[in-house]
Amino acid sequence: MFKIKKETAVGIFVIMGLLAVVYMSVKLGNVQLFSDKYYEIEANFTDISGLKVNAPVQMYGVEIGFVSKIGLDQKKGVAAVSMMLLKEVELTDDAIAAVKTNGLIGDKYVKIVPGGLGDPIKPGETLFNTQPAIDLEDLISKFAFGSV
Repeated sequence: MFKIKKETAVGIFVIMGLLAVVYMSVKLGNVQLFSDKYYEIEANFTDISGLKVNAPVQMYGVEIGFVSKIGLDQKKGVAAVSMMLLKEVELTDDAIAAVKTNGLIGDKYVKIVPGGLGDPIKPGETLFNTQPAIDLEDLISKFAFGSV
């Protein structure tokens, strides 16, 4: 009868455990490996307070992508946001990107309002029509101190 040594059994168990950890890391980390179902666009905002990497990008309330990278462009004085959008979503260069909040104190996301009269946007291009995040604390303090 075929017998497996203890060392071989332990080795197989460890390899299976490592494969399980890698699989869960990829799935839970929202890592896109070998995927070509997204294309990247950028948008520059004057304020993105609370927006994080992997935040959803929505259009008409439907999730169409996610924020892949957030950076600072000091020459222009803006926050540069890179977004990965599904390939079947076609935008024009007159689309508007806005940072919004889910509920009163919810997570931030990017809402895209599609244009219609502009030229189609290509991967890697930048949306120029943007609206920054609304600072709720600033609004409350202005209201409380009567400067609204």
